[in-house]
Amino acid sequence: MDVMTQLQRQWREHSAYLRKEGYLDDQFEQLQKLQDENSPDFVAEVVSIFFDDSEKLLSNMARALEQKAVDFKQVDAHVHQFKGSSASIGAMRVKNVCIEFRNYCEAQNLEECLKCIRKLQYEYSVLKNQLEYLFQLEQQIRAAGG
Repeated sequence: MDVMTQLQRQWREHSAYLRKEGYLDDQFEQLQKLQDENSPDFVAEVVSIFFDDSEKLLSNMARALEQKAVDFKQVDAHVHQFKGSSASIGAMRVKNVCIEFRNYCEAQNLEECLKCIRKLQYEYSVLKNQLEYLFQLEQQIRAAGG
């Protein structure tokens, strides 16, 4: 098996794994369909913006939850924004944690909100690592002439 075929197989298998495990949904596929020869890095660029925004949102959420008097409406606004951006790239597991998180914000349950932020940080971190690997494979495929 040549290098190109092997890389393409790895990419397909990893893509399938991310969908099977619920990291990504159909929205990610829709995003991929917008990518073409004229914009070969389109998805990576969109996801890179998502990563930058996500880091800021997670930081803002954590800071808001550390306050003596937690403003749950403010936390919920950050979580709502994160849910929307996650949904727009097809980050299903992150989006689902956001849904749970918003319920605890509405109930003003600090203990559960703190659990959710940890879960959200974990799911986001895993997603970021998985997508970075997928984009690495794409770059290797292009470098090999694919």
